[in-house]
Amino acid sequence: MSQTLSFKDTIVIRARPDVLFRLALDPKRRTRWDPNIRRASYVGDEKLISGALVSIKLERRLLGLSYTAKYGQIQAPFRGGWEATRPFGPLEKYTQGWVFKNIPGGTEVTLSTNATIRYKFIERQIEAQLRNMSGRTLIELQRAVDQQGAQLMEDTAKQYQEKLRAEQKAAKAKGKNRKEKAAK
Repeated sequence: MSQTLSFKDTIVIRARPDVLFRLALDPKRRTRWDPNIRRASYVGDEKLISGALVSIKLERRLLGLSYTAKYGQIQAPFRGGWEATRPFGPLEKYTQGWVFKNIPGGTEVTLSTNATIRYKFIERQIEAQLRNMSGRTLIELQRAVDQQGAQLMEDTAKQYQEKLRAEQKAAKAKGKNRKEKAAK
């Protein structure tokens, strides 16, 4: 039974929308900075237009899957995305959409991911992989544009994760203490 997954990730990057648009959607440029994509190239005409086809091969840690995607909704330099032309691996459908909103001091970048997962028993693993892939792609895009800003963001994310772990440990320890007191 198919399971539908849809989520968005947003980040602010200090760069112009046109620069980010080309980095994110041009397959030749994307392979230079995105660690999730091993190989990407146009199929046929090398133009970034609606209806153009692109062949994509993911990294081994993402099962090394290959698929062909078709560009849709290209509105340079503010919006673009692609959709897999047919099912691949555990995914029945897969789309990726980018929105670049010009704001003071940079660009707000939103990456939308929509997928239909073929089998319920692997839903959690595939969802975790897709969410990780999306977040890592945005961080690497920022790193490609602004090395200092990316390092700050990565450090902040690590600090936040450490804080969450510490809070979870404290809550767990508190729960144990309650159980011990109740047992006495």
